[in-house]
Amino acid sequence: MRSLHESPIWVPFPNLPWLTFDLSTLYMTLITMVIVFILAWLGTRGATTGVPRGMQNVMEWLVDFVRSVIGIAMDLRKGERFLTLGLTLILFIFVANMLGLFWVIQTEHTEPFTFLGIEVVTEEMLAEHGGHVEMNWWKSPTADASVTLGLSVMIIVLSHILGVTMAGPKAYFKHFVEPYPVFLPINLIEEVSNTLTLGLRLFGNIFAGEVLIAVILMLGVVGIVPMVVWQGFSVFVGAVQSFIFTVLSMVYISRKIEHSH
Repeated sequence: MRSLHESPIWVPFPNLPWLTFDLSTLYMTLITMVIVFILAWLGTRGATTGVPRGMQNVMEWLVDFVRSVIGIAMDLRKGERFLTLGLTLILFIFVANMLGLFWVIQTEHTEPFTFLGIEVVTEEMLAEHGGHVEMNWWKSPTADASVTLGLSVMIIVLSHILGVTMAGPKAYFKHFVEPYPVFLPINLIEEVSNTLTLGLRLFGNIFAGEVLIAVILMLGVVGIVPMVVWQGFSVFVGAVQSFIFTVLSMVYISRKIEHSH
């Protein structure tokens, strides 16, 4: 029997079985993007220079908060241009972290099933799992390592691009062999580890939270109180993880900018 976290998989090219797409991750990421867009639109719609109200007040508070986060990593005169990036990161990650906390959409299949023209449950899968397959259609996108690692790769690549742009390729890549050329492997390992830790930290916390929620759901009525307590704690963890990811992203960018001077 498949677990609660088994997701519908799409293999677009049968000759390339390693190239797969998690359908629930794809559409949950799209849902996250739509929610973030709506929140940003509500926060800036009809914005005035007077006393802010409603969502404008929330958005202005968030802008000030992200500005202070950037200030932790670098001088605000350099970091002001990354304000939009920081806002996007913290909003996207927070919303994504929250989506899988409060409900689960799961289907059970004993026959082959097709979704949007894609054969999600095949006869081979049913045979492999005793004729019964469970699919999870609703989860936090950040409970998928491909999403969190994708975000971390984006940040690391962006930081390198900024460093090369500001210092020039020769001057920038010179710092990889400092203070001595023998340190090149160590510096390269550090870059890889930064990418992995930035993405896997977020993934591990959110995925573990959803696994525990799935376990508590199996307890039925007995699990009501533990569920409420754990969900409250998970909201706190999700908020903290979005903060940590944004702070570390700004720290990595700040380091590359410093190397360019």
